[in-house]
Amino acid sequence: MAQRPGQGAVGLAWAGLLLACLCWAGNALVARAFHDAIPPFALAFWRWSLALVILLPFVARPLWQHRAELRRAGWRLLLVAALGISTYSVLLYFAARTTVAINLTLLNTCLPLATFIGAGLLLNEWPSRRAWLGMAVAILGLLVLIGQGSLASLASLSFNPGDLLMLLAVLDWALYTLLQRRWSSYFHGIPPLAFLGMLVLVGVPLLLPFYLLEQAGGAHFDPNLSNLAAIGYTGVFASLIAYLLWNQGIAVLGVAKATLTNYLMPVFTALLGYFILGEALQAYHWVGGAMIFAGLLLGTRQRAK
Repeated sequence: MAQRPGQGAVGLAWAGLLLACLCWAGNALVARAFHDAIPPFALAFWRWSLALVILLPFVARPLWQHRAELRRAGWRLLLVAALGISTYSVLLYFAARTTVAINLTLLNTCLPLATFIGAGLLLNEWPSRRAWLGMAVAILGLLVLIGQGSLASLASLSFNPGDLLMLLAVLDWALYTLLQRRWSSYFHGIPPLAFLGMLVLVGVPLLLPFYLLEQAGGAHFDPNLSNLAAIGYTGVFASLIAYLLWNQGIAVLGVAKATLTNYLMPVFTALLGYFILGEALQAYHWVGGAMIFAGLLLGTRQRAK
């Protein structure tokens, strides 16, 4: 029987997931702010190329030591890298060209529902009734945020092509998360940093031909300080730090619990907008955020024996 993680490991996993969601909320703001300045394939390619350059000195030796396990993972590793490294980033950055940052994070909250159902079908890990109830409370809080506390605003909500692309990105990420969990026996024994390094090492070459085609079509960007800073943020915080914490959270807590933290991304986006962009926090932000936190606590709290 597998040994259950200790309370310390569980607490660190939750903290890591919250930090990962905060990093990705910032990524949505960056994607929207620079959608005219940096083409989508260019941002995805240079983001992960930077991450690879930082990772390689630390993972080259572990990758060589675990080459037998990596060979055994084979096409599974290729598929997971394509979903999590290449496809998701590109879909997100194309979506950011036609929809606003808050929509990117709001639509990302469809992930728990997708993974709840997928975990049951692919992993036979159906969430408990408490988890479903927590998700329902979090969804109500999300609706308060989306409708800005008004039923009329909620009823008049409209979507655009960027929103559809973001929904595809959410399904892509759900599959990445589920397959990583389903095939965990193939990745067992590979250190988390080395595993991420291998994903990036596979994912960057997959992006290269599309980046070159984008360049050939005349889509270039000016390597000025602000553009390089945007690539730096996405390469370090939204890639290295967030992915490491997310992968660890899945390993410790399981898919269903880990993905519930995605409900906090709109809250983090609103807070970042307040601190960075000076956008006011309204009453509905506090009410919706409190309901999302309550749903998260309800859905993840262990029942006393």
